[in-house]
Amino acid sequence: MTQQPETSREQPYTPPALPSAGAGLAHIVIPATAAWFVAFVVLLFFTDQLREHDAMLWLWTCLSGGVLGLIGLSIYFWQRSAARRGTRSSQSMALDEQL
Repeated sequence: MTQQPETSREQPYTPPALPSAGAGLAHIVIPATAAWFVAFVVLLFFTDQLREHDAMLWLWTCLSGGVLGLIGLSIYFWQRSAARRGTRSSQSMALDEQL
C-alpha cells in the first residue's frame, strides 16, 4: 500500500495583484471636461439658432457635462490627498498614477 505524504495545512488562496491602470483617470477626465466647457462656449455664440430650433438642451448638456467633470475631478483629487495622508478609508490606488 502506498502512503501519501501528509501535507501540512493548505495555504489560503491569495489572488494575484491587480495590474496598474494603463491610462490614468485624470488624463481622461481633464481633457473631456475641457471639451465640455469648450462646447458650451461655442454653443453660447449660437443661442439664437438653438432657441429657434428648440435645442437649448444642447447648451445645458454641455454645461452639466463640464460641471460633473469638475465634481468628479475634485473627488478624485480629494481621494488622492487622503491617500497621501494615509487615511484608512482612502483609495491608495490613486497614488499609483503619475500626473
